[in-house]
Amino acid sequence: MQNLKEKKVVGRREIIDFPDLGLFGIEAKIDTGAYTTALHCHDIKEENGVLHFKLLDPSHPEYNEQNQKFTNYSMKEIKNSFGEVEMRYIIKTIVKIGRTKIKAVISLTDRGNMRYPVLIGRKLLKNRFVVDVSLINNISLF
Repeated sequence: MQNLKEKKVVGRREIIDFPDLGLFGIEAKIDTGAYTTALHCHDIKEENGVLHFKLLDPSHPEYNEQNQKFTNYSMKEIKNSFGEVEMRYIIKTIVKIGRTKIKAVISLTDRGNMRYPVLIGRKLLKNRFVVDVSLINNISLF
């Protein structure tokens, strides 16, 4: 079992990067109630075995209209915050939290009505981080 002292402490919100997607300095909500990590996207469509989507939306300051393309993706049933099951596209990409780079499984969803464009779930946190809900942007201190 990994020693608790070896795990980094994250706050309830952290600034993260998706270097492979060209997305940097995005505020994410740390949610131990969620299993998977979700990323806000729009214009999600599948054509000829290629998944196309745009990150964030025009109202977000980091939005750049760049079309992302993935050929390695899947679909999975995921329970949303309202307890309803929905089909979502799943991709694998690098997430950088502080100095830690993690190859993560990310679900793509419309989070336009949510306060934070990224939700970090338990699967990404497990064996790497401990959450202190009294902190915000703690990992950037390391």
